[in-house]
Amino acid sequence: MIYVVLDTNIIIASLSSHSKYHWVMQKLINQEYSICVTNDILLEYEEKIIEKYSLNTARNFLSFLKEAPNCKLINVFYNWNLILDPDDNKFTDCAFSASANYIVTEDRHFNVLKTLDFPKIEVLGIAEFGSIINL
Repeated sequence: MIYVVLDTNIIIASLSSHSKYHWVMQKLINQEYSICVTNDILLEYEEKIIEKYSLNTARNFLSFLKEAPNCKLINVFYNWNLILDPDDNKFTDCAFSASANYIVTEDRHFNVLKTLDFPKIEVLGIAEFGSIINL
């Protein structure tokens, strides 16, 4: 099983069934990969989904994640502060703590991770992720 941390921009881009990236949600629903989250990540998902869609959409998505067998709630014990944008560090900390295979994001702030020898956290764009999970 592939374990990933999905940045909020990926969630927002893939949530709508009208999006060309909706395959990310479909493959999550079909348990073709596992998603790793923390409480902080769930709060950000909720906030941004409410802004973009609605409170009802946010509640439905979070309820799905809480029940999904391929969603792993991670407790983070180390705060690495590897990224200049403090809001993005929760994703790297989750990926490290979960030993996730990838962070999937379209945010350039995460590119700094590609230059680090340790901790090694692989970052993929949405297209790269699609090729890895055989889109």
